[in-house]
Amino acid sequence: MTAFGPLMVDVAGLSLTDAERVRLRNPAVGGVILFARNFASTEQITALTAEIRALRHPHVLIAVDQEGGRVQRFRADGFVHLPPMGRLGALFERDRQAGLEAAKSLGWLMATQLRMVGVDVSFAPVLDLHRGISGVIGDRAFARDPSAIIALAIAWTAGMKEAGVAAVGKHFPGHGSIAEDSHSAHPVDHRSLATIEREDLRPFLAMIERFIPALMMAHVVYPQIDAHPAGFSTVWVNELLRQRWHYQGAVFTDDLTMAAASVVGDITARVDAALAAGCDMALICNHPEWVDEVLTRRKFDTDPLREVRLAHLIGHGMVPSANRFHHDPRTAAAMAWVDRLKDARADADAGWFLNEE
Repeated sequence: MTAFGPLMVDVAGLSLTDAERVRLRNPAVGGVILFARNFASTEQITALTAEIRALRHPHVLIAVDQEGGRVQRFRADGFVHLPPMGRLGALFERDRQAGLEAAKSLGWLMATQLRMVGVDVSFAPVLDLHRGISGVIGDRAFARDPSAIIALAIAWTAGMKEAGVAAVGKHFPGHGSIAEDSHSAHPVDHRSLATIEREDLRPFLAMIERFIPALMMAHVVYPQIDAHPAGFSTVWVNELLRQRWHYQGAVFTDDLTMAAASVVGDITARVDAALAAGCDMALICNHPEWVDEVLTRRKFDTDPLREVRLAHLIGHGMVPSANRFHHDPRTAAAMAWVDRLKDARADADAGWFLNEE
């Protein structure tokens, strides 16, 4: 059986249904993304990930959006509510060394807590620019200055790597300069490739040079480069990302059920287009019937390169016990940064979870 098929899907609740077990055993499915609705406690989420892992060997990738701030799926029962990445950027602007130390420490904390409950992948960090244009990005981004984003992303991903979790930079080639939200609209960026390279692409290219293990594509059209949204574009994924910039890591689509992905056609057409463009894994969230449609209509060939790229994302290294984690000086250091970065506004929008349902 192929270990990593090209589909990443979700599950409905706190444990698996019989239909979900059948779906996750399908060789075309290579990953599961979890949401807040799948989390009730650390004990429960650990049992759920163990149930998923037990279905196949090697197990499918288990992923979650655990950025901090507005987009953090697990944030109760011992999970630290992390500050948004924008707070790290603000700290970095005041005190560069403190910002870098905080970024590495919080990247480690986030990743360690995920490893302890059986999660392999966090879709973080956000590498988009915080230009005050995109509401859906906003303080999910580290900063406006690409140089600051690069420095903080290097530190954050180093913390994740230390904890045994691979980083996934998003949303390539940059979503921060477009006002429209791809969850509900069809964002278009009319700038030239040269302009985007000077600005939004800089953090991505810097992290590519340092081999960030995975990237997530943006559902944004850049008509001066290609007529298709980036995640469906052979120009962006194959010609530029793979050939021009020699990226060897895994490439994920954003959720193919989002409004911006609908321009390509039905769900099968979206999966076909994303994989034909060069993406390794296509996300289908909140529509299990669409997953079943794809599984019925398509059979996917084994792709050795995809297998290798995705295998690198499995969590690795020793998983600390709860007792060891609580007594680790790195935990105390990270909690000190959390306390320092707290703000009365931090929970003002705590009810907004992107792709929650």
